Amino acid sequence: MDCGSPNQFNLKRSERVSSGTECNGERGYAGNMSDRQRIKGSSMPNKGLKVTRVSADEPKYLFKDAQTQSISVDGPSYSHPYQTMTGGQDIEATRLQMGEFESSPLGRVTVYSIQGCPHCVQAKATLGRLAVPVCDVDLGLHPELRARVKELTGRSTVPQIFFNSVHVGGNDDLQKLVRRSTSKNQSGVPGCALGFVPLPQGPEELQRLVNLVREEPLPADAPPLPEDDPSESATGETQGDFMCERDELADLVEDLKHGSVLGSHWRSLTLYKKSFSGQQLLDWLQKEKGMGRAAACKTGQALLLKKYMVSVRGSGQQEARFEDTKDTTETLFRLLEDDPHSALNAGQTAACSPIQAAELSLLLRDLILKLYSEHLSADGKSVDYEGMSANPTFERYSELAIQLQRVELLSLSREEKLAFFINIYNALVIHGYLRLGAPTNMWQRYRFFNYVSYLIGGEVFTLQDIENGVLRGNRKGVAQLRRPFSKTDPRLQVALPEAEPLIHFALNCGAKGCPPIKTYTPQVNRTVPAYRNSVLMHPFCEEIFILLPQDIDSQLRTAAEAFLENDDACEVDSGKKEVRLSQIFKWYKADFGGTDEKLLQWVVEHMGDSPKKSSLQGVLSAGKAKISFLPYDWSSNSSH
Repeated sequence: MDCGSPNQFNLKRSERVSSGTECNGERGYAGNMSDRQRIKGSSMPNKGLKVTRVSADEPKYLFKDAQTQSISVDGPSYSHPYQTMTGGQDIEATRLQMGEFESSPLGRVTVYSIQGCPHCVQAKATLGRLAVPVCDVDLGLHPELRARVKELTGRSTVPQIFFNSVHVGGNDDLQKLVRRSTSKNQSGVPGCALGFVPLPQGPEELQRLVNLVREEPLPADAPPLPEDDPSESATGETQGDFMCERDELADLVEDLKHGSVLGSHWRSLTLYKKSFSGQQLLDWLQKEKGMGRAAACKTGQALLLKKYMVSVRGSGQQEARFEDTKDTTETLFRLLEDDPHSALNAGQTAACSPIQAAELSLLLRDLILKLYSEHLSADGKSVDYEGMSANPTFERYSELAIQLQRVELLSLSREEKLAFFINIYNALVIHGYLRLGAPTNMWQRYRFFNYVSYLIGGEVFTLQDIENGVLRGNRKGVAQLRRPFSKTDPRLQVALPEAEPLIHFALNCGAKGCPPIKTYTPQVNRTVPAYRNSVLMHPFCEEIFILLPQDIDSQLRTAAEAFLENDDACEVDSGKKEVRLSQIFKWYKADFGGTDEKLLQWVVEHMGDSPKKSSLQGVLSAGKAKISFLPYDWSSNSSH
């Protein structure tokens, strides 16, 4: 569990202690880097500070009192509120371990959040300026609390915020409370000038909540904190780790690349560069590697099966076999990395022994999560994509994505395919943004989704191929004239047998109108660290979804339920008997039944219990309802 000052929310993940819960009580503010650098050389005395260092690697945190005097202190894990004396000169900061925090007579604000969640960041920044003790529980590192949080709140989203035992709601609810408060403090100076959110004057709701936490002891029915810290292996410090075990054929492939075999060959008036015939490979293996004819054929077959090389389309046999026959010896082959395509992970040899597809997608997901956490603005409203592309973590991500080239896909179950391709789709959207930039008009969007691709299992998959070819059971997509995969396309073997409508609430297209990016595991009994059941929030969305540790279908149903909670996705006007839905339901109406009646029935069946669901049921029972579709927001949130 991580507990520290409000400023800790702005630090890089690698600089944070990694216990999964942050508790603070300072009258702090989310100071930016320039503030920290400005204060670092200050000679201001630390009189009255009672601080115990947790470790030599503990980051320094910046606190700021109501009189705007700032000090820099070495911050351990947990903290009590400090007291501002006359003139703001003496500050008491007593920092506690979690057991002491829990037994403290003070109240607290409890925030359940997820790393990389913009609305979580914005909520915590607001609470930090309110000068209340905050304890932030990362549900990505403590998935055992997710079911309890949903039971307490009835919601599937984060953040969820409690003042002592009073549930306030999510970030939108908190911001509404703040907006209803008065805009000036007692001195008449706007609160922003003092670096904190102005508290309301008089018996208003936010003031009562703040007073409740400051003055009342923590009640026995306060929301739970984690009982134990997660193991070190389950913290963010290990995310993205990958030990490459060099494949037994990798050295042979390197020799082949630098030998005399590769060249240009003509077939049917077409010139194939960097290619070689089956006969040339056999001759090279026998001459340069001392193999017999049978061993050379076996090695050629291994190179095909491990997807180090592929047959050149249109030059001979296309089956994945290498035999001592005329068909094989006359067929042209290429190393996979030399096959011409524009995949973002192509151009280098995947020399590591292949790992399971599901495991690789989780590793890629973890690195993307780390990138977002490090480049999300303090208010959670924008992302520094330029900084992200220059981050060494992105370089590590790109290197790891190369390993997708040779993963084995045909043995994946339906559940594993769903989890794998959803995770990869969402990561590929971000990768495309970083490499090519965000599309800004309809034509650029069309090209983006039909061009941005990964080389996966020896085949090229664009974003359109993944969504419409694999996850929608090879159905035509928006503005597509034909199915993505023909009957002879080898990728058809990977496609789901039928369309899964729930995937539309899991795929993020890189626009504000899309559902948020989430990540999925096929089952919960996999032997992976607990943090890998966490979710990833893309800042294009309004809120992030808590995915309960259940099977992929349950996770997707939870995502759909949370999506429909949002008024940007579904509005019900009982008086007009009108239902307004996201454009997603219009574009993919066939996946939801094909008719208005079946579409509305699908929606009501996938809603959580709520007043909105009751309203929709009432509209449906009253007779024919009118359906309209909400405007779609294609804008991005780049900070540049």
